[in-house]
Amino acid sequence: MLARKVTSWMTRLLPFLVPAACSAAAVDDHRVVIYYQTTQLNNSATEHISLLPLIENEIAVTHVLVAAIHVMDASIHLNDYPPENPIFDQVWSDTAQLQAAGVTVMGMLGGAAQGSFTRLDGDDASFETNYAPLHDMIGTYNLQGLDLDVEEPMSLDGVIRLIDRLKADFGDDFIISLAPVASALTGGGNLSGFDYAELEAQRGSSISFYNGQFYYGWGDASSTSDYEAILDDGLPAEKVVMGMVTDPSNGSGYVDMDNEAPVLQELTEENPKFGGVAGWEYFNSQPGGSASPWEWATWMADHVRSAAATSGEKREISTTESAWRAVRKAGRRMRRHAKKVYRDYIA
Repeated sequence: MLARKVTSWMTRLLPFLVPAACSAAAVDDHRVVIYYQTTQLNNSATEHISLLPLIENEIAVTHVLVAAIHVMDASIHLNDYPPENPIFDQVWSDTAQLQAAGVTVMGMLGGAAQGSFTRLDGDDASFETNYAPLHDMIGTYNLQGLDLDVEEPMSLDGVIRLIDRLKADFGDDFIISLAPVASALTGGGNLSGFDYAELEAQRGSSISFYNGQFYYGWGDASSTSDYEAILDDGLPAEKVVMGMVTDPSNGSGYVDMDNEAPVLQELTEENPKFGGVAGWEYFNSQPGGSASPWEWATWMADHVRSAAATSGEKREISTTESAWRAVRKAGRRMRRHAKKVYRDYIA
């Protein structure tokens, strides 16, 4: 028991003990976000899927989101177990070392398993009871932010209360992101219950970015259109991260690397402050698959750097493609202006 306590203390202190010179944040100016839910190979208690290769060479990842946290009845779970379960000892050791190397480590709350946000959307007494273990987990494992993946009905007041409380308890530097399906960011299909445009209007200053889910039919990562539609509705590019599945087995809507490359090139060229990419999930990410899942972050980092930061020559584009880009760009400007006029003078 004493050995476990010492290990736990060292895990929490490690980010502060490693020399600052080791901090080497990754990608130049766009996020590369990795969701880390499958932590054990074939659910084995001993075969840990390590995050350390992400920092053993050139650091490409910017954010790792440990998933999925579930608020139970006045308790907390990480996937199927309490976060202090020994099965996660290596997880917390890895994340501390990532933090020491300059990578931001956050938690992801919610997801497909419903219940967490219902419990956090009750009256004040119920909120306090269910929020307490979440608060303690964030502090115990030195999480630097929380990604709210609300895939169940929640009230606008409820999500605002949660955001406000997290900021009050952990400070302005604590990162809050949300993970809506992409269509919810244009007023379309929405799993969360509340209106994201209204949330942004009321608490946009507290929300660092949105990890839009451009898969499962809620958005398409194989072209720029759905991403640009979100910008047309008024969200700035720096707050919109294009979320994608990293392997066909992780969900429908997978886009292979050859087809994703020109999409990312166009997005970064047209939007110098492009918010970046997010991958669901780490353990089997292409192109390396389960043998080398960290290669996804490296590949993405190479393809989302801004024009100023990219080394080497850019992919040449045909005259026809260049003309179509210009047409689409002019069309986007017209749509954005029309929508602004509607919001300001008609709606």
